[in-house]
Amino acid sequence: MLTERKRHILRAIIDDYVLNAEPVGSKYLVDKYKLGVSSATVRNEMSELEELGYLEKPHTSAGRVPSDKGYRAYIDLLLDLKPVSQTDQDKIESFFSDHMNEVTTLVRQSANVLSEQTDFPSLVISPRYSDTSLEQIKLLMIEPGKALVVVVLSPGIVKDRMIRIPHEIKQEDLHLISKIIEQKLSGQKLDQITLITISAAAEDVPVPEALLNQVLFEAYVSIKQAENIELYIQGTHRLFNHPEFQELSLAKSFLDTMHEEGIVAGYMSEWESMNVDLELTETNDVEEIEQLNKTRQEQPYMKENPSYMVRIGQEITLKGLEECSFITAAYKITNKITGRIGVIGPKRMEYGKIISQINFINYTLDQQIMELASGYDRKEDINGEKKEEQA
Repeated sequence: MLTERKRHILRAIIDDYVLNAEPVGSKYLVDKYKLGVSSATVRNEMSELEELGYLEKPHTSAGRVPSDKGYRAYIDLLLDLKPVSQTDQDKIESFFSDHMNEVTTLVRQSANVLSEQTDFPSLVISPRYSDTSLEQIKLLMIEPGKALVVVVLSPGIVKDRMIRIPHEIKQEDLHLISKIIEQKLSGQKLDQITLITISAAAEDVPVPEALLNQVLFEAYVSIKQAENIELYIQGTHRLFNHPEFQELSLAKSFLDTMHEEGIVAGYMSEWESMNVDLELTETNDVEEIEQLNKTRQEQPYMKENPSYMVRIGQEITLKGLEECSFITAAYKITNKITGRIGVIGPKRMEYGKIISQINFINYTLDQQIMELASGYDRKEDINGEKKEEQA
């Protein structure tokens, strides 16, 4: 359990580390943040936070830095969302207005504006139209370690994708895996097929689990790609503006992961939406509560309860992103969650500011899509009236 003092100290450490990228010491905290307690008391609290796993001590410094657990506590308990400035709101709205001709363009351009606003790489999954059903899936050996996945959809659409597989897998294994998946999942809509359902369908296949799981994951990604999900990535170079990614090995790992667009898209599309009650801060002060309510009335995007998710460090299951944080939010078309928008950056980021930017861009995107939809409706009404007059 984090006491109020520990929360206050943890928040101060993370806020300072985010700004300065330097380990934080107890004396520095007391001098800068006027904590009202001695340096020795803060030092003891920091030691306890370290023992609890919220802080880490770099070998070359007497100060502390946040751990993944510390960042998680910050997100869950201490997050202070910052209202987007009017200047930024005007800039974002103007950007969308300049590109408001159709939904696909809006979605694609949202990646540009998000990367520009946050100074991080942005990722956007295009709208999903998942009314088609799976008819067939075939796994064909090309050569040891390489296979072709062929997915046939209900209208007769054929999609194929080359995949890497364990060298131990034989053609007869691939044939059996695809046959069982097809028997159990044929006729299901693509949006009902998950990695769990595929794994359950093939659980009796007599192939070692570790090898089978690799093939099933590739089959799953292929099915997801057949839904015509498109991944837009913008601003990859921006990550290298941050000191954490000046190290060549980290930069290379990140770039290698970003090149695996199918895997990244599959990973993002599986994130279930989560409605989060976005409190701007933790307070019992009546005046502060009144001010927060006023802010929410003035900033409608802050009270829409958008669905966002934050994954930090080891919580991210994509290899190469262990030193990153990944923030995504669901955007909607006609009240259906059909895609996700997000950023990847170092764990040391201004979460309150970034999440607010994502929320506002989502809100603006929704408004623009609604306006487009109403424009299409008006055109249909006009065309309908003309047809009646001619009749």
